[in-house]
This record gives sequence, structure tokens and C-alpha cells, in this order.
Amino acid sequence: MRDRSLLAAAIMIAVVAFLVVRVMRAPIAHPAGEGVVQTASLSLDEFGLDTQALEIRDEMVSRNQTFSDLLTPHKVDYQRIVELASSGKDVFDVRRLKAQRPYHVYLDSTGVAKYMVYEQNRTSYVVFDLGDNPSIRLEEREVAKVVRSVSGIISSSLFMTLDDLGEHPALSISMSDVFAWQIDFSRLQKGDSFRIVFEEHYVGDERVQVGDILAARFIHRDEDYFAFNFVEGDINEHYDEVGNSLRKAFLIAPVEYKRISSGFSGRRFHPVQKRYKAHLGTDYAADRGTPIQATGDGVVTHATYGKYNGNYVKIKHNGTYTTQYLHMSKIKTGIRPGVRVKQGQTIGFVGSTGLATGNHVCYRFWKNGQQVDHRREKIPSIGPVPTQFRTQFELLRDSYLVELSLPIQSEPTPAYPVLKDHAAIAAP
Repeated sequence: MRDRSLLAAAIMIAVVAFLVVRVMRAPIAHPAGEGVVQTASLSLDEFGLDTQALEIRDEMVSRNQTFSDLLTPHKVDYQRIVELASSGKDVFDVRRLKAQRPYHVYLDSTGVAKYMVYEQNRTSYVVFDLGDNPSIRLEEREVAKVVRSVSGIISSSLFMTLDDLGEHPALSISMSDVFAWQIDFSRLQKGDSFRIVFEEHYVGDERVQVGDILAARFIHRDEDYFAFNFVEGDINEHYDEVGNSLRKAFLIAPVEYKRISSGFSGRRFHPVQKRYKAHLGTDYAADRGTPIQATGDGVVTHATYGKYNGNYVKIKHNGTYTTQYLHMSKIKTGIRPGVRVKQGQTIGFVGSTGLATGNHVCYRFWKNGQQVDHRREKIPSIGPVPTQFRTQFELLRDSYLVELSLPIQSEPTPAYPVLKDHAAIAAP
């Protein structure tokens, strides 16, 4: 009894210490906050341009507008526009202007444009200097990384639960990717629960991206599933609590599909030939043009057209496994025999070429020369944490287990700065 009391006290002390450290770390909702001293000149704007005596026009690129369309109304000589576009094409190709992206024109007192800034996305922008020495430069905004955690109890789906908590849809996609082989997210049960520790990227006050999932716990059908992101050298993997990789040698499916239109079978009624025959593959129905991915690393052995298979690609992964992808609308440019591909790489696009009725990809899987049902195979993982990094991994895992063991409730938590050093993550 005394031992149990001591253990309970130790756990309580650890949790209290963790919470105290969290408070001392001054949680932030975003990297920019009140009280930040601006040391730059007051005349410099967010793009680093001196705005003294300049009028700024904030505009939006319209459909089919060209670079010259943006500048000629502001007294910029057409020849100068052509020369600037040509000399700066290695920095930014002005033909890549996209509709509905903001741009800003800086005008002098006579209405002549001195600068133009085009916001390529939320983190990068292009500065066009239209002065005596015209130039183009590509700039990146400073992106700050913070770490947050969120926990929740499933009422319908992971997507809806996170949406109710105000989280970005990308977070549910990332969770589905991390636990793709462990959990069928289409069959979650009411009452399943989770806690996620993840990065967010900010530019000023604005969240621009959901970053990596650093650690996660998912309780599904009363069973615990853990994930810990370990980065060391060339390694960047999610491992479970004992150090086994969550990523398998093959993806579950080669495409984001709507449904399985036909499974692996020794006797199936063929919809075109109108007779029973073996169907030694799995048909994944998807919209025409949906990217088809290589399910594992390997070398392309076939990338061609066949009367029955249509456009297809075949990949040898090693001495044991081979996969094939049929009925593509087209094979991706550059995919040909002898080319090495990586897991998740696009090799073609969904179609219905060959002997097929609707748009789908027929995925075939060989093991030791025999076609098998990949959904019934026990697919090997890519391997555990390398022995030389075991200590670092366990330090990382143990630090995150403190937070993952906190009571789960449906609420997000504040952000705190990213820690770079594995050994320093004693209090995440």
C-alpha cells in the first residue's frame, strides 16, 4: 500500500511540475504579441519598403490579367515592363501570376509606380523595383513555429470533432496519415478520444500552416495507439511507444478512393465479358484524373498500354513484392521502365482505359510471384528506431508521454515555443 501511495505521489509531482513549467514558459497564442518593440524605421512597411511620400494601392489580380496589365495604368513604360520581365525570369516568371492573389503598387506624387509587390502566397512575395535600376527579388516572410496540443472526444468523426474545436482541416488529414495502418478512421466509435501535440506556423498574427504532428495518442475501441515523431539525420518517422515505425512498406491503397468497387476474388462476374472469372486485384473507384501513387519504393518494370489493362504501370519493390496499377487515363510523364520511384509518388492518373467500365484503378499485388489480396497481407513496417538513436528516442518519447497522459477533454490548449533539442524536451 505504501509503494502505491509513493507511486501516486510521484506521478502527481511530475504532472504538477509539468504544469508549472508550462506556465513559466509564458504560453502564446501566436508569435507576435503586445509589447513587441519595433526597431525598424516607421516609414518601412511589412515588405521592407520605404513608404515616405508614396501612395500605396492595394489590388487583387483579376482573371486573365497580365504583368503589363497591372503596371501600364500606373505610367510604367511598356518597354521597361518587357525588359524587367525578361531579365528577372530566373527569379520569378511573371506568367505565373494567379488570379485572386493580392498585389500592391507604390506610387510617387505624380502617379508613377516605383515598386510593385505581388504576394505569391502567405509566406513569400515578389518585389518589383521599377526605379532607375529595375530588378526583381523574391522574399520570404519570417515564419514562427509554435507548439500546441488539442484533445477531444469523438462524437461523429475526427474531422468534425477537430472542426468543432476550431482546428484546421489539415490536422485531421495529418492524423489519418500518421495512423493510416493502425486505425480505420471511417469506423471510429462515439467515445473514442485523442490528444495531439503539433506545430503551427505563423506569419505575424496569422496562422499560415499546420506543421508536423510531434506526438499523438488515440484511444480507439478502448485500445491505446501512440505516435512520436523522431527526427535525426536522414530519419524523419513516426514511431509507436516501443520504437516500431508506424509507416509500413506499402500504402493501404494507391489512390484516394470513393469506394472499393470490386474486391479480390477467385470468381467474379465480369461486367464487360459477362462471365465468371478470377479477379486477382482490388478496384478502387475514384474520379477521372485522380493521382495514382506508388504504394512503396521500387523500380518501374512496365509503363505501357495493353488491350485489357489499358495504360498501366508495374513496379518491382524487392525480391518479394511487386505491384501493378491498371486502367490509367494516362501515365505520368517521366514514369518509364528503369525509373526508381518512392512511396507516395504520383505515377499516373485514374481512368477507364482497357477492359473497364467506370473510372477506377485495379491494384494488383504479388508476393513471391503469386498474386495475393493485399488487404489480407501482414505488411512489414519499414523498421524500428536504429540502435544508435535509441536513447534519444526514449528521451523524446518520455517527455511527450507526460502531456499525452493528461486527462482528455474536448478543448485546445495555448501555444508555446518550439524546442529544437531532443534532450531539452523534458517539459514540452
